Amino acid sequence: MSNTLKIYILAIICFLVGTSEFVIAGILDKVAVDLGVPVSTAGQLITIFSLAYAIGTPILMAVTARMEKRQLMLYALAVFVVGNLITVALPGFTFLLLSRVILAISTGVFVVTSLTVAAKIAAPGKQGGAIATLLMGFSISLIIGVPLGRVVASVYEWKLIFGVIGLLGLIAMLIIASAIPRSSGDAPVPIRKQLALLKQPQIAIALAVTFMWFGGYSIVYTYISPYLLTITKLSEQGVSIGLFAFGIASLFGSKFGGYSTDRWGAPRTLVSGLLFHSIALMLLSLAVHSPYIVFAVLMLWSFSAWSTAPTQQFHLISLAPEASGIMLSLNTSVIQLSMAAGAAFGGIVVEQVSLSSISWIGATVVILGAATAATSFRISYSRKRSEEVKCNLVKT
Repeated sequence: MSNTLKIYILAIICFLVGTSEFVIAGILDKVAVDLGVPVSTAGQLITIFSLAYAIGTPILMAVTARMEKRQLMLYALAVFVVGNLITVALPGFTFLLLSRVILAISTGVFVVTSLTVAAKIAAPGKQGGAIATLLMGFSISLIIGVPLGRVVASVYEWKLIFGVIGLLGLIAMLIIASAIPRSSGDAPVPIRKQLALLKQPQIAIALAVTFMWFGGYSIVYTYISPYLLTITKLSEQGVSIGLFAFGIASLFGSKFGGYSTDRWGAPRTLVSGLLFHSIALMLLSLAVHSPYIVFAVLMLWSFSAWSTAPTQQFHLISLAPEASGIMLSLNTSVIQLSMAAGAAFGGIVVEQVSLSSISWIGATVVILGAATAATSFRISYSRKRSEEVKCNLVKT
């Protein structure tokens, strides 16, 4: 079996574990009804997942850094299967919360470890492409996994989704055991060293932009299914179509973000992407009378939101190229923390204000991110110009 095929196998499994994370947003209303809790309470399933992912993954990766990587992936998938089994077999909201914690930690460890393995088995000079392939597999879970989960939940019981994911997780373990080669562990990177980068103002500001970008996104996306059903009056079939359109647009947005960063630079791409993101969220609350307009706005939202992802990653790496791995790890943790905060805050808004107001509040948070990014880039540009003038004066 070629190494390229092995990388695609890892990408498919990343799709599987990614679906376990994202699908809950697509069926949140059904979960809430089945458990007899408000939709705002059910939204905290996303909060707890993101918190466990953000806090638990870096710690476990530091603890298990020296472990052989294939073995670590198998352990992570075994825990992943247990998490899905708890979801299916044990009743009640408390056990579902527990399963989300277990799924979050196992997903985080598997994804990070598989990225490391993919980079090791890729051909020389192809490591970047291998990593991109795995991240693409994870992203496609948003495109296919979420709407497919919505369709399954509309026909069968929603727990069936996690039963199938758990079964596929067992099959994935067998495939990894037979197809993926053993690879040695790495020297652990202490958490203290990872957090030391936050003392640099530019890095701290850039990660704050990530927090506002994804926080605003999460406020709305966490409750997108009940929003589409209740506010825009879409049918069950319409919600599934809308989620599919959303996922497709995210793929194109991510591709465009990479192209635009290369063509026009990170500052212009990042700020314009955040502005269009906020505009799309505002339009979502206005486009409530036509399903076609709703679909178009959903695609604009997804396209602009996900165009930010590769741009922000490139920008963070450029701030600390000697610690690119740590920067990407920090960015992932901040994304998960912002998802947790957005889901929690969105739940408060839904409970205390109204479901219809989440798009306006999400847009406001994203606008703050755009303003912060624009100000940061302007200050950096002014400082750079000032240094160039000083150098020219010294030369003359």
